Amino acid sequence: MGVRSGSGGQVLTLDTLVRVGRGLRAPGTPYKLAVPEGMTVPLGCDAVGVPASLGRQLVSRLPRVGCVYADATHWWWLVPADSDYALEWPPPAQYATGAVVPDAPVVPSLVRRGAGTLPYTPPIPLYLALCRLTGTTPNWSRPVSSAG
Repeated sequence: MGVRSGSGGQVLTLDTLVRVGRGLRAPGTPYKLAVPEGMTVPLGCDAVGVPASLGRQLVSRLPRVGCVYADATHWWWLVPADSDYALEWPPPAQYATGAVVPDAPVVPSLVRRGAGTLPYTPPIPLYLALCRLTGTTPNWSRPVSSAG
């Protein structure tokens, strides 16, 4: 079934419209993760993303998990805004200010909803679990050197 313009123009099928819609989205367009209905973000909202293979491992290592989103390549945890302050998230983690996910092929889907009304995963346990999985020393545990 197609759509015909009143002036006898070209017939557009649903498949054509979908392809056109996909073509309008430039590669690398960022997506904002939506906070689930009924939840509030009084502390603002950022996100921490890791490759999917690490995402599955992290969930089992965390004492409390908030909202987690995933696509084919990454898992994203909602954390309070500014959870990158004084923390160097270890590679391959990505920190997304405002929970705006860069370079996602599609909008990541909610795969885990946090309990209660706050969507946050506590950032310090997430950071420590990620450091442990990646073999990274937390930045506050590194020796301090003096520049002289």
